[in-house]
Amino acid sequence: MSAVLPCLTIVTARGGSKGLAGKNVRPLAGLPLLVHSLRCAALVPRLERVIVSTDSPEIAEVARRHGGDVPFLRPPELARDDTPSLPVLTHALAEMERMDGRRYASVLLLEPTSPARLPQDIEGALDRLEAAPDATMVLGCSEPTFNPFWVGVVEKNGRLDMVFPEMDKFKRRQDVPRFLRMNGAIYLWRADFIRAGHDVWQEGKTLALEMPESRSFSIDDLYEFQLAELMIGAGMVKLPWLEPRGGGG
Repeated sequence: MSAVLPCLTIVTARGGSKGLAGKNVRPLAGLPLLVHSLRCAALVPRLERVIVSTDSPEIAEVARRHGGDVPFLRPPELARDDTPSLPVLTHALAEMERMDGRRYASVLLLEPTSPARLPQDIEGALDRLEAAPDATMVLGCSEPTFNPFWVGVVEKNGRLDMVFPEMDKFKRRQDVPRFLRMNGAIYLWRADFIRAGHDVWQEGKTLALEMPESRSFSIDDLYEFQLAELMIGAGMVKLPWLEPRGGGG
């Protein structure tokens, strides 16, 4: 049996959003934002159990209208602005294992705010975790168009200083170590790590699933939403679930 299957996939969609009200159900390229994550997961055959965790009856109704499974409403204490992700996942995993009468080998978190992940990104994360028995997690990452090691500054005592002063030893940008950032698109854990109640992902061994920066945007405010719409509309980002089917020519 696969070491990462069965996988419980959780699309988290809280009702409150201070950056952009109603963003999880706001239409992006003709679909409510959270539906992009559902459509992406549906194109990955290995993801046989995909649910939406929300505290909002409105979001639950939108998800169900588009084929999403919302087996419970999240308790209000797990839907505050300051609620971290891991307690939400712990709750969802326990609820689904109770409802389904089975134990899951892994937990995949798909946040609606990253609508440009593709099925092959998820497949790649599953493959990476499967191939590394000592790893506890695979995290979506990308290389930004600028290197913070080289250009990162912070204001101290009224003047600018380098964030990483140890980088002074490098005289050329090309010699600075490569920098990756967490892009929020993929979070894949072994289920035992979630069950153990770890507070932070750094407590385990984490591997990177690298994605192109052009698809690594995360939507938290109106500017980012509009930018995503422009990129998709211009064909800079192609989402297979938006492509016309059939045809013949």
